[in-house]
Amino acid sequence: MNRSPYISDAPSVGTMMLKVLLALVPGIIAYVWVFGGGILVTLTLATTTALLAEAIMLKLRKRPIQPFLSDFSAVITAWLLALAIPPLAPWWLIVVGTLFAIVVAKQLYGGLGYNPFNPAMIGYAVLLISFPAIMTKWPAALELAQTKLGFVDQLQFIFGGLLPQDVKLDAVTSATPLDYLKTQLTLHHDLASIKQAPLFGTLGGKGGEYVTIAYLLGGLYLWQQKIISWHLPTAFLASLALVSGVFWLVNPAHFASPLFHLFSGASMLCAFFIITDPVSGPTTPKGKLWFATGVALITYLVRVYGGYPDGVAFAVIFMNICVPLIDAGTQPRVFGHKK
Repeated sequence: MNRSPYISDAPSVGTMMLKVLLALVPGIIAYVWVFGGGILVTLTLATTTALLAEAIMLKLRKRPIQPFLSDFSAVITAWLLALAIPPLAPWWLIVVGTLFAIVVAKQLYGGLGYNPFNPAMIGYAVLLISFPAIMTKWPAALELAQTKLGFVDQLQFIFGGLLPQDVKLDAVTSATPLDYLKTQLTLHHDLASIKQAPLFGTLGGKGGEYVTIAYLLGGLYLWQQKIISWHLPTAFLASLALVSGVFWLVNPAHFASPLFHLFSGASMLCAFFIITDPVSGPTTPKGKLWFATGVALITYLVRVYGGYPDGVAFAVIFMNICVPLIDAGTQPRVFGHKK
């Protein structure tokens, strides 16, 4: 029997989530190459915590466990949160953030399809507000290479806080390029002299820019596979480039270039993997453009004028609140009424 032409064989949730995980692999490989294997420990710990928390909550809610665990949505949340946390963060920080993301931001709202906020960004924001000193200290690629802090050393530090006797934490961690730039500008140093610091690379932070490029490649794969549409990443990156470009042209000695903002922090991760969450984001094409533009503008304002190095998490959460209004205002109209 022939089916109507408007019925298509849409991929399952599990298939789409698996492709998202696959798209993150290039970024993880680059991450390991630049910062070492500690991120693999973080990913494993976050994934295990997410799956256990999801299973326990489903059991308490008297919902079937296997179908929800096999859709890999909990794993996506765990990976996005783990990739946003410094790779040398203590194990308990990873567990706390993942538990909050799965239990509070996802399951207490009803599970996949009902959560109004992006769970990974809720978990990240809770950690950043509660433990800012830990969350803003990232390994510096140059220092890691010089001290040769290997996988076993990173493993011991994550679980026991122990470093080799001849290595101190300050020797392998530093402020992120975004944080360092903001601090130095506050001290009235000019941008040209600030970017002479060894933590800056050609486009963004030294080493970190390769991770960002890998996220970009993974995101293009998702677009090619039609897992995401062009609206959200294009609007986010274009808006971030536009607003940063205007400030840069007005005062290039004080404001960083658009390329720096595009290839620093969580820009590419946000564009292709975070704001493209189909549950907490808008559903209409025009709404996606407005949503991504709002995330980009808030992200830039927090980066330049806010109290935190990056503003992606706060921008996404704020725009999640606006999604019902955005969707209501961008629904197509039929005969003068919204459809």
